[in-house]
Amino acid sequence: MELKEYSLFDFIENLSSKSPAPGGGGSAALSGAQGMALAAMVCNLTIGKKKYIEFDAELKNILEKSILMQGRFLDLIEEDKNNFIPLSNAYGLPSETEEEKNIKLTYMEEALKTACKTPYEVVELAYEGILHHQRLLNISSKLVISDVGVGVQNLRTAILAGQMNILINTKLMKDRVHAQDMENHISELVQKGIKIADEISINVLERMK
Repeated sequence: MELKEYSLFDFIENLSSKSPAPGGGGSAALSGAQGMALAAMVCNLTIGKKKYIEFDAELKNILEKSILMQGRFLDLIEEDKNNFIPLSNAYGLPSETEEEKNIKLTYMEEALKTACKTPYEVVELAYEGILHHQRLLNISSKLVISDVGVGVQNLRTAILAGQMNILINTKLMKDRVHAQDMENHISELVQKGIKIADEISINVLERMK
């Protein structure tokens, strides 16, 4: 059974266990899924209301994208677990002789790159999700404005957590050009995403005063 099919209780129990997966990567993806689920809820509760009828087409488009992104985030929970397995195996490889050390080094480098794939996508998806919430701020019902705020906070967590799960691996890579390119791209998205997410949160809080 895939992790996304676990009950909430079972998932949290597994998250708190000695097992290395699910871990921070899976948790980041789950936060992203929750953020997009709230975006979908906001759309569903706004579509069809007379006051916002002019935005129906746009809301339906965001709804469709939110559902797809929610599903992708959930899939990434399992993918993160699977992508961590090679790295976990790499740490256990023998390194007594020079030949063993070279084999381990080569295997470790590829395993580190594999381990970065899921959090890399989490960051990119979370940034896209934050942009959807930025638009929802101005075209959704005032009754669900707090859910826009909560949704973007989930994505703020996802984008930062994704970055952390990348950096823990890139710092060990011998291919510094590849590592730096990855870090630079992610850093740019995180900086922009956090800035937008914080602006949305401030706006939401101001509207609720």
